[in-house]
Amino acid sequence: MKKVLVIGMDCASPKLLFEEFIDDLPNIRRLMGKGVHGKLRTIIPPITIPAWLSMVTGKDAGRLGLYGFRHRRNNSYTDIWLATRDKLKEKALWHILGDNGLKSTVIGLPPSYPVEPINGHIISGFMTPDTNRQFTHPPELKHEIEDLVGEYLFDVVFRTDEKDQVLEGIYEMTEKRFRVIRYLLENKEWDLFFFVEIGLDRLQHGFWKYHDPTHHLHEPGNRFQSAIKDYYEYLDKEIGKLLEIIDDDTIVFIVSDHGAKAMKGCFCVNEWLMEQGYLKLRKSPEEVTDLEKADIDWSRTRAWGWGGYYARIFINLKGREAQGIVPPSEYDEIRDEISTRIMEIKDPQGIGMKNMVLKPEETYNICNGDPPDLMVFFDDLSWRSAGTIGHGSMYLPENDKGPDDAVHDWQGVFLIYDPKENQGRDIGQKSILDIAPTILKAMEIPIPEDMKGEVIEW
Repeated sequence: MKKVLVIGMDCASPKLLFEEFIDDLPNIRRLMGKGVHGKLRTIIPPITIPAWLSMVTGKDAGRLGLYGFRHRRNNSYTDIWLATRDKLKEKALWHILGDNGLKSTVIGLPPSYPVEPINGHIISGFMTPDTNRQFTHPPELKHEIEDLVGEYLFDVVFRTDEKDQVLEGIYEMTEKRFRVIRYLLENKEWDLFFFVEIGLDRLQHGFWKYHDPTHHLHEPGNRFQSAIKDYYEYLDKEIGKLLEIIDDDTIVFIVSDHGAKAMKGCFCVNEWLMEQGYLKLRKSPEEVTDLEKADIDWSRTRAWGWGGYYARIFINLKGREAQGIVPPSEYDEIRDEISTRIMEIKDPQGIGMKNMVLKPEETYNICNGDPPDLMVFFDDLSWRSAGTIGHGSMYLPENDKGPDDAVHDWQGVFLIYDPKENQGRDIGQKSILDIAPTILKAMEIPIPEDMKGEVIEW
């Protein structure tokens, strides 16, 4: 039976990994030369949570009931819950393997806190509050990690102008993570080893404008121009060290949850909803504020929105929201009306945006949890959604939540390397939902019938 090592590179871009930087990535280039690879179409919505969970369960966001990091509790206007690991109700790969007597090691998967007992080892990911919490299974693994690297790092602050500190933190975090990975690869029993390095995501969000000459905030000749490329090269060297540890019975996957590209700006969805007459305030804010803190007149508000890499729009529905005013008989009409108007939005230069508006019940076969009423993707993801209000404009040149140069892209990456095969082929685009069944097939484990993806053949 084959073992599988999954190298998760959060936010890895096919354009950068497979094209722009590949000549300087000798280890990944070697895997490409003998394996199969291609673009990996991510899910709707294309964000870290739920994308990684979709990858390891073979289920889409509707089935998972997870539409982002945060969700409304009981249709509240302000009470929210975060998508922590305990909100996952579907079986992931390690649950299925455990049922078959196989061991898994899982490191850094979003979300994996709070940790759960599995047949193997877990180190939780970036949503872990701090190292004072129990972040490993078994619990004693925490002490092994601390003896090895000192204080383990889950994440870094990356939405800041202190770029030198961001770089220093990312490299320290990544170096410690790979030291732990090598230790566990060599010293623990495993059949599946699945880890996610979040540093690439943080680096691209923090440094894309320095790298990309087409970015509207690019500074030619800046001292951070090679920061993203340097980090890809650093990851390649670390991957090379892992390849020296594993044997020829181990299949290697390199995957990302989504891609990345330049952010053109932020579109203030609630400013737009106010202009269109859907959102009403009793008093205009004197400064930029979160919508949850604004003085909203719910007795006259028909819709409001959340920000992020996509916009979630909610209808103030009578009988569902505490102060709902839209009659159920008008629910579809107002959604269609808002959708039509969103499709007519133009950018600051008067050029039409490539917007997409989706209804969850038409997007997913099952809509568990708390789906929004509309899912809005501005200009093919190039414009982030700003949920805050008080800007005095619908267009912002930067993220409203702090410096952030990149947005997510629909295309991530996959690479599959079987040491006993010699392929070296680009086999085209596959779905993020294909990864779980492909891993199970490689490990000769029956694939559950409710997994949506298809096996990638090589």
